[in-house]
Amino acid sequence: MQIKKILCPVDFSEFSVRAYRHALSLAAHYDAAVLAMHVVELWKYPYAEYAASSGDYANFRRALDKGGKELLQEFVKKYPHDKIKPELAICEGRAPDSILAFAREQKVDGIVMGTHGRRGFDRLMLGSTTDRVMREASCPIIAVCKPTHESIAHVGEHPVHHLHRVLLCTDFSEHAERALEWAISVTEEYDAELTMLHIVEGAQSRQGQAMATAEKQLSTLIPAEKRNTLKVQTAVRMGKPYQCIIDYAREASTDLIAMGARGAGALDRAIFGSTTYRVIQLGPCPVLSVHV
Repeated sequence: MQIKKILCPVDFSEFSVRAYRHALSLAAHYDAAVLAMHVVELWKYPYAEYAASSGDYANFRRALDKGGKELLQEFVKKYPHDKIKPELAICEGRAPDSILAFAREQKVDGIVMGTHGRRGFDRLMLGSTTDRVMREASCPIIAVCKPTHESIAHVGEHPVHHLHRVLLCTDFSEHAERALEWAISVTEEYDAELTMLHIVEGAQSRQGQAMATAEKQLSTLIPAEKRNTLKVQTAVRMGKPYQCIIDYAREASTDLIAMGARGAGALDRAIFGSTTYRVIQLGPCPVLSVHV
């Protein structure tokens, strides 16, 4: 997989800091460019439209854009990297629309976004921005939470991503096949270990046979030409998919979880929300979400 251009939306929160550090480390490893963007959301200032004149409103917009640009410049200066000089972009609009449009326009290879680690209901919801970007972006997305163990270390002032263990979650669907391609690529790139995990649900009386079938299917997923070069193991668990994935990732000290993601339809969103959302928000490490 070629990674030449990485987009990192920045809202100046601590979650943006984690995502930006992750984007820098990936860019340094892949020799890629980083696009750091900030969205000025004018809709958050509804009374500005009632300015005394169109000139006053234009001045207000320019001031917001200038302030956002200055904050973004300060942000990247605070987290420097002598090998990576990020390109900066300021956009006006609603954050999800702007991020998706900019990603398409720039033809980025991936988006790195921070996620909020809230409790309760909010913790199970990504929020409107990450929600839409995760569902609608055509490129892979890495969602960076607050990890239980830090896979990014510093060499001097530079963030360096130490990726040792990759966990691929598969249901043998078309979406999972695409995620497998990326998981193999990342595993090879970092000389990491790859674990392929399948979760069996359903009646307990049929789970034994289902687990045996799943084990056979997992053993055939790796292309023949890769089997002697990759460090691969398989695992099958029973239970709720998101909980099994989270528990396994914690037990194995996983550095990256790779999952296939469905689209924006009502049913797909419900499926995506019930598993991928929860893994992103409750899991112990970043999640690579790959669309077909």
